[in-house]
Amino acid sequence: RASLLDLQRPRIMVLNPVISKLSGKLVVLASASPRRLEILTNIGLRFEVVPSWFKETLDKTLFKTPYEYAVETAKQKALEVAQRMPFKHLKAPDIVIGADTVVTVDGLILEKPADKQDAYRMLSRLSGKEHSVFTGVAIVLCNEKEGEIEYNVVDFYEETKVKFADLSEDMLWEYINSGEPMDKAGGYGIQALGGMLVEYVKGDFLNVVGFPLNHFCKQLGMIYNSPPESPAHKIKREDSTEAEGPWALVNSLSKCTENGENNQQSSNSDSAQDQNVVGPECAKCNNEGFPHKIVDLLDGFKASKTLFTASKLGVFDVLSDSEGLTLEEVADRIKASVLGTERLLDGAVSLGLLHRLRHGENTVYRNTDQARRFLVSDSPLSLHGYILNCNDLVWPLFTHLESAVREGTNQYERAFGKKTENLFQDGYYKKDDVKMRFMNAMHSIAKVTGTDVATAFDLSQFKTACDVGGCTGAMAYEFTKAHPGLSVIVFDLPPVIEMRHHFQPKEQDDRVSFVAGDFFKDDLPKADLYILARILHDWSDDKVHELLRKVSKACTPGMSGGLLVSEIFLDEGRTRPSRALLQALSMTEGQQRSAVQYRDLLEEHGFTHVQTKYTDNLLDAMLFVKKDPNADKPLPATSSESVETATA
Repeated sequence: RASLLDLQRPRIMVLNPVISKLSGKLVVLASASPRRLEILTNIGLRFEVVPSWFKETLDKTLFKTPYEYAVETAKQKALEVAQRMPFKHLKAPDIVIGADTVVTVDGLILEKPADKQDAYRMLSRLSGKEHSVFTGVAIVLCNEKEGEIEYNVVDFYEETKVKFADLSEDMLWEYINSGEPMDKAGGYGIQALGGMLVEYVKGDFLNVVGFPLNHFCKQLGMIYNSPPESPAHKIKREDSTEAEGPWALVNSLSKCTENGENNQQSSNSDSAQDQNVVGPECAKCNNEGFPHKIVDLLDGFKASKTLFTASKLGVFDVLSDSEGLTLEEVADRIKASVLGTERLLDGAVSLGLLHRLRHGENTVYRNTDQARRFLVSDSPLSLHGYILNCNDLVWPLFTHLESAVREGTNQYERAFGKKTENLFQDGYYKKDDVKMRFMNAMHSIAKVTGTDVATAFDLSQFKTACDVGGCTGAMAYEFTKAHPGLSVIVFDLPPVIEMRHHFQPKEQDDRVSFVAGDFFKDDLPKADLYILARILHDWSDDKVHELLRKVSKACTPGMSGGLLVSEIFLDEGRTRPSRALLQALSMTEGQQRSAVQYRDLLEEHGFTHVQTKYTDNLLDAMLFVKKDPNADKPLPATSSESVETATA
């Protein structure tokens, strides 16, 4: 394979006339990427490296296209460095270059994998498909006038198409175990071992490596060889979030400056070894030992409680029917003090839940797109009910976490003065308002996860299904919507079935029916497919085996009898996802399991694993069929170890 220098020789000829014009200027690369460092060094550009502290937490839903997200992230990286250097480094740069590369497939942006399992999901999604690699680049020109620094920004993007071969499991894991995917967008490096995964490339190869050099050279030529009206657009330096565009909603400085760490210095090292991190955890920060992740965790409970309080007071609801309300208008509608409301709203803005904008002479607050979709109580995918349950039930339990850990038991009695042998048999949970809150929470989760779980597999061989513990029927309606030939029975406790009418969809579906019963005490309704969604993790091993024996007994052997399990699946190292492990701290009698553990558990009860699907949603899914003891040969099935990934 040609070296990066060989690939760059034509670009060097293009850039040579421009390099002389940069002589004597302080050029800064706002990136710790060794690959971008190599590309720009090879063309003879003299520059310093100051990794950006910008925390890459822009809300992707605010951007219409992936390249807009990449360009905005690059811009924020470059601006953060440009604005920090005069104060932290006591020198102002002349030019700051920022870049951000993302891989997109099926409308989903893939950035750097969090761990090996995440890398596996990414590469599985790319296998056999053509995908796009976008790099957004921002060139910030810094001009000092009368003591003030004016920032002019030129930004652009480059797209390259890449096609992966069909990848075997062995090839995937061999590549993942090499360690190469872990710091690369999309989980692969095309210039190294990752090249063996690629069938073809359409466009700029260096763009896939991480920097579109050809396009960059052309832009520099336009800047330095064009008339005074250059392609740059001006950005005044201001800390206000009231500027235009979605980027104005995100703080341009990382936790380093938010928490007042004014003595921190960014790394200027020329060593590639010191430049292998991106974002606020730059090499110098790590060397000086500042615990950014720990500080984030220290403030984590404040962020959660801010979300809970804003939801409980109805902030997102009062903002849902307007283009923005003033502080005083919001305070009046939620019946709260102006001072308290201001601090709550500003906290929500800092978390990316609200916009704060200029509207004429007034400052107004407005819901973000995600708040409109998930936080307004009557939106189709609202998490409002689940959030209130977290506030009213989970939060009090976790205030007694020390006792829970010492005793190894749940803390319902300390938190609420009640024991919880059975929630709906307990007098506390017999109250309609408490019961409704619990059902609202379950309904919220089912609505958000239902589509991904229902569409995870081809269920055309099944005509009837029973959603065991199906609560309000939200999941069942998603199954009938996804599978026109399927009818679903929702089986749950009598108090739950009695209150189901509060949650019925506007358009009735007679393929969903409700049957009252206790799945431990009563016979299960007869069905081809049984669905256990968010059930098994809550119960003791004895109860789990008791329930699975009943399901196995009720299930028809062969391909016409199946079981769909939907839970959070731990990775094989039992280290991720953290939400499953943190949920376990509520000390229910159950436990969280990996996909392999669920497979082994179900095989004990006569089920054969067909397929596993990681959905990138709150729940994953596994499909099983009942073994036929009279069959002469094993049931046809997708490889028992196969894993597919769906877009959330």
